[in-house]
Amino acid sequence: MSSKRVNSTFMYALGMFAIMVPSQAFTSFYSYYYVEKLGLGIGLATLARSVYLVWDAVNQPLLGYWSDRTRSPRGRRKPWLYGGLPAFAILFVLMFSVPPGLSGASAAGELFWWFLIVLILFESASSVLWVNYGSLLPELFAGAALRAKASAVQQSFQMLAILIGTAATPLLFKAVGFSGMSVAYAALFLLCMLVFLKHLQESSAARVPSPLPLRQAFRETLRNRNFWIFHLANSFAQTVNGLLSSMIPFYAKYALHIPESQVSILLASVFVSVIPLVAVWYLIARRLGGLRSWRLSLAVYGVTAIPLWFAGSLGTGIAAGISIGFGLAGFLVTPAVLNGHIIDQDAERTGRRREGVYTAVGGFINRSSGLISAVAFWIVGRMFGYVSGHDPGPDPEQAFRWLISLVPLGLMAVSLAISLLYREEKRHGEQKADS
Repeated sequence: MSSKRVNSTFMYALGMFAIMVPSQAFTSFYSYYYVEKLGLGIGLATLARSVYLVWDAVNQPLLGYWSDRTRSPRGRRKPWLYGGLPAFAILFVLMFSVPPGLSGASAAGELFWWFLIVLILFESASSVLWVNYGSLLPELFAGAALRAKASAVQQSFQMLAILIGTAATPLLFKAVGFSGMSVAYAALFLLCMLVFLKHLQESSAARVPSPLPLRQAFRETLRNRNFWIFHLANSFAQTVNGLLSSMIPFYAKYALHIPESQVSILLASVFVSVIPLVAVWYLIARRLGGLRSWRLSLAVYGVTAIPLWFAGSLGTGIAAGISIGFGLAGFLVTPAVLNGHIIDQDAERTGRRREGVYTAVGGFINRSSGLISAVAFWIVGRMFGYVSGHDPGPDPEQAFRWLISLVPLGLMAVSLAISLLYREEKRHGEQKADS
């Protein structure tokens, strides 16, 4: 094994690519698959997401705590990552392999229970992977400059994964069906994840201090004011990420009136543009620091959603997609620097590296964005009469213009307002937390 590849930013980013391809395909197309194609009502889809969120509130923080307490020759995170691989792959395939006979109004109950059970199991396996993968960045890469670089490389791989998981997915499920698409992505996930894990070596120093007891670990986390502000602001921005990915297929059909075969082109306009723009935001983050660049990215993300309201064809849709790609790139790059700083401050205060708890609790807050997204879909759908692909209502075009543009603009305004409550704190050897 090449020592240059061990814990390199490239190999770490490969882990992001591995998890993100199927995760993005799920985020972008589960609503389209279950609601538009199979006829599950958006009310039932929202209910399933709500039930899962209650379970997620319990399991995700505990996963982070258990991960921090893990002591093994391979490290704290690797055993969990290896254990989560087969479950994640199998459940992703099941998510898009609904048995024949469960679609349509006559089988709505059975389809709901299938979706709910597989969703809970799939998202639980996903939590195992994301908690442990996300916990590695602050440990492997120290300092704002190195974290900004690692984040930029990671987000470039993420953009490539998002491009595949969105733009390539319609072509793939048209060729081999949704089930065939899920099998192909599951195989890609397993291959890339195993290569990443082969080149991962955790620091033994992080395992030396005895872990905090459960109550104290969560008390120290929950009393951290900046932690809450940071993740609450991000949860609204993450909602916009989810809406942007999942609503584009509907937006393309009902607002732009383009055929399904051109959805990949529209999706590519957003996510291809993000890849070079990540480098721009890396330079901005290095110049402005974590806090100011993060706030700037939230403001820009909201403004760049406006052109989507005015698009009316494939050409104008592509132009609007490139616009919002700039805002998306900023939000993907800038939070990692500030998040690592929050965890470093906690380590100074407690004497323990607790990336797992922080990543898990923060992850739960951010993943609540899935419920916000589902509720927004349900509310706007009711406003304009959209129920499902079998009953789109009298004005689905306005529904999806709202969901792709006006709702994201409002959510980003809330996100930016919350971010202004964040207060810089001095660290040993630093003048500002933003440095």
